[in-house]
Amino acid sequence: MPTDELTVLETGAIDLVGRVVESSNATYVVQVSLDGTELPAVYKPERGERPLWDFEPGLYKRERAAYVLSEHLGWGLVPPTVVREDAPAGVGSLQRFVEGDHREHYFTLYDDRPDLHDTFRRMAVFDCIANNTDRKSGHVLLGDDGHVYGIDHGLCFAADFKLRTVIWDFAGEEIPAADLATIEPLADAVPDALKTLLSREECSALQSRVRRLLTTRILPIDHTGRRIPWPMV
Repeated sequence: MPTDELTVLETGAIDLVGRVVESSNATYVVQVSLDGTELPAVYKPERGERPLWDFEPGLYKRERAAYVLSEHLGWGLVPPTVVREDAPAGVGSLQRFVEGDHREHYFTLYDDRPDLHDTFRRMAVFDCIANNTDRKSGHVLLGDDGHVYGIDHGLCFAADFKLRTVIWDFAGEEIPAADLATIEPLADAVPDALKTLLSREECSALQSRVRRLLTTRILPIDHTGRRIPWPMV
């Protein structure tokens, strides 16, 4: 029986395959192997993070936090992601690589696949909660398994409102009642797994964002027209 992906990522041997040269921070494609199971993954070491004025070092923790939040909600929007202390370049995040046609991204998928719009709407809700500062079009992938994934969540969970995204097509629309019911418990309690990755202030801000969505019941509108990351893809 194949070993499950999380176990492979958490304990498998890591072999470097290559570096993603266009990434602003050091990002590597690796092969993770355990008991005959091999899994391609993306490795982002803390050592390779570019210093930022508005985020403390340790962006890899936010990659893991996005996965924890997605799994806590039961939405499966983020590929399996773990933190590895024993990785080749030191501590960092290890995320299962999404196999698929990487020429496709949010803009092409939105136009060509209306059947995916409900998932994109849910991703917009997720990004509001996570305060995603960098939802580029290329950070939305359709896997070979037919599942939509969001990647690159290092710039999430800031306490100050920093939402920047390309997913504004659903702005002003009502959030589905089922999604509101799913996020509602977060207004009262943040899971312990997130508390270990985020500061107390960031957890409190997350709860405030959830409460705002529960009150307005609609996806926010960008009245400034400037809350878009660059480059957009």
